This record gives sequence, structure tokens and C-alpha cells, in this order.
Amino acid sequence: MQNSAAAEAYKRQQVLTATPEGLTLMLYNGCLKFMKEGIEAIEKKDYEAANTNLQKAERIITEFRVTLNMDYEISHQLMPLYNYAYDCLVEGNMKSSVDKVNEAKDIISGLRDAWAQAMKKARADKGPGVREGRA
Repeated sequence: MQNSAAAEAYKRQQVLTATPEGLTLMLYNGCLKFMKEGIEAIEKKDYEAANTNLQKAERIITEFRVTLNMDYEISHQLMPLYNYAYDCLVEGNMKSSVDKVNEAKDIISGLRDAWAQAMKKARADKGPGVREGRA
């Protein structure tokens, strides 16, 4: 029980001290984790757990969509990707389709990797002493 409380406290501290960029990376990672757990649950025919995990992933993608700043061209490119990934998750959840969830997972994984690279480049461009986002 103590280990669980300590782990929760550590996670909470990570979130509270992370940069906005680091929080975005955490959300991508969380989304991927929930999709992975959803796929595993579908494969075990534990549809309640699959639904719970896939809905968590859907909520993260919804957060990405509602927080996009549409003043930037990149946002107009990201929105259709988020929309498609979300639709794949909903369909995968409704039909218990691992293939559809994997489609969404591939999209989010690519975006997460690109985000992590952009963070790395931004840190390198700013030079030493820049606070790193936690993943």
C-alpha cells in the first residue's frame, strides 16, 4: 500500500513540476498506454476494461483537439489527424477491433515521437541550463 501511495505522490509531483511541453509529452504517453491496455483487454475479451481504457485515450485526444491554437498552420494539419485517431478509437471500441485501435495508436505514436524530437531540438537550440520536460 505504501508503494502505491509513494508512486502516486511521485506522479503527482512530476505533473506539477513539468513544463507545458513535458505535460504534452506525458499526455501522448498516457494516451498510448491506455490504447495498449485497451488492445490487451480486447484480446482477453474483457470488454469493460477495454471500454474504460479506450475512453481514457479518447478523452486525451479530445483535450488535444480543444486546446489546439488554430492561429497556427500546424494546427490545421494536426486537427484531421486527431479527428481520425479519435474516430478509429470510437470504432475500435464499438466493434472491439484491435486493428482500428492500432491505427489510432500508430498516428498518436508518430505525433508523440515528433513532439519528443521537437522538444529535444528546442532544448539544443536554447543551450545548456534549460529545464527539461519530464516524460
